[in-house]
Amino acid sequence: MTAEFAVLLPVVTLMIAGVLAIGSSAVAQMRCADAARAGARSAALGEPDSVVAEVAERVGGGQVRVGVQRSLEWVRVEVHQELGPRVPVLGAITVRAEATAWVEP
Repeated sequence: MTAEFAVLLPVVTLMIAGVLAIGSSAVAQMRCADAARAGARSAALGEPDSVVAEVAERVGGGQVRVGVQRSLEWVRVEVHQELGPRVPVLGAITVRAEATAWVEP
């Protein structure tokens, strides 16, 4: 084993871990966006907040937190998800999405 290989191996390992973390967060972001849209659709149709949260959790994968805010004509659904372990200095990666829909009459 050469000295160059000994120096290069940790760098390559960190790069692979970074690419996997970015890919995982991109997939989670898309799932959160889909969950927020599905929740907003069901809220716009008049479903109660518990059903809206259940729909968003089903689409988002169960590890999500859902918030619903209603006004007279609009409803907004926010979905958050933490990914991976919580690193002491950096914390966990958090992805979030929101969707707004007009309430059906």
